[in-house]
Order: sequence, then structure tokens, then C-alpha cells
Amino acid sequence: MNATKQQARHAGLLYFVMGLIAPIGLMYVPGKLIVTGDATATADRIRAAEGLLRLGIATNLIHQTIGIFLVLALYRLFKDVDQKIAVTMVILGTLLSLPIAFMNEVNWAAALILAKGAPYLSVFEPRQLDALAYLFLRLHTKGIAIASIFWGLWLFPFGLLVMRSGFIPRVLGVLMMIAGVGYLAESAASLVLPQYAHFADQYTLIMEVGELPIIFWLLIWGAKEPRLKSA
Repeated sequence: MNATKQQARHAGLLYFVMGLIAPIGLMYVPGKLIVTGDATATADRIRAAEGLLRLGIATNLIHQTIGIFLVLALYRLFKDVDQKIAVTMVILGTLLSLPIAFMNEVNWAAALILAKGAPYLSVFEPRQLDALAYLFLRLHTKGIAIASIFWGLWLFPFGLLVMRSGFIPRVLGVLMMIAGVGYLAESAASLVLPQYAHFADQYTLIMEVGELPIIFWLLIWGAKEPRLKSA
């Protein structure tokens, strides 16, 4: 197996594992805990399934950590294609998005503390604690929307590198850019036009699927040995 294919498959494996873990904290846990518009019911679910919320925090931290090694693996794969674009990919994929994503988990930790009602919170009434727990869950959702801006932006230099590489099909780069637009549109709807967020989600989710083919291509086929540049 040539070095390029080996690097590609290593990146594909990290991408695949991250893709398996990420939906747990980003989709499954919020869907199980949040009762839209009902703080008390949401807090009751947190108290009844404390372990589920802790699982969500753990999986979010794990998949973001894997993301660091993924972006570094992709940098090693594409640095000879265009180093400046590869550096831009690293900046957008890790240096800007990860601090937001990591700190965002504080919101879930706060929601858990409030829902359980620690002794030092006795000055608050139970309904107030439930409302605050619900607020922090919703803030976590907004934090994901902010991080998604960079999850979308990093796909543009990544897609451009794929298109220029010569050892991965160009169409996969195009699909990644479409996915990037989807992430940006979803974030914009959530943060700026929340009244259209549900409508936008129906279309942006289809666009975001464009990120999946590159995962399986890297994992299964890897990459061809790049052609030597002419002198």
C-alpha cells in the first residue's frame, strides 16, 4: 500500500469513527431530553436520565478530540497539494471551532446541576431551577449552531484541496462544498431567522449529506498515488 493511500485510509478511519460518535450528542441526546416549551418536563427527563446527559457530554468531547487528529491527518495528506489552503483548513477545522465546541459543554453541565438542585441552590424555587436548566439546554443548542459555522467553512478549503489533488475524485470536493453551504444556511436560520429554522432544516440536511461520500471514499478506497509534478 502506497503512502498516500495509507494516509487517506487513516484519515478515513478517524472520520468514520467521529461520524459514528457525533450524532449521539448532537442529535440523539437533545431529542430525548428537550421538551420544546416545557421547562418542567425537560428537567424531569434530565433527572430521570442523568446518565444520558453525561453520555452526551462525553461523546461530544470525544468526537471533537478525534476531530483534532482528523484535521492533522488531512493536513498531512493534502499539504503537498497546496500548503496555504491546507493551513486554512486546519485553522477553520480546529483552531476556531474546537474552543467553541468544548466550552459549549459547560451549558449541559450547568443544566444537569440545576436540574438536580444542589444544596447551594436552595435559594431558588424548583420552577426557577427547571427554567434555568431548560435555558442552558437551549443555549447549548445555540452554541452548536455557532460551531456549525466553522464546521461548514472548513469544508470549503477541504473540498478545494480534494478537487485539486488529482488522487481523489473532484466530484467529492464539490459535494463537500455543497455540504458547507448547508451547514452555514442551517446556522444562519437558527441564529438569525429562527422562525424559518424548521423549514430550512428540511433542505439543509439534504445538503449536509454531501459530506458523507468523502468519508467512505477515504476509508474504503483511500487515494491514488499522486502524479509527479513536472519540473
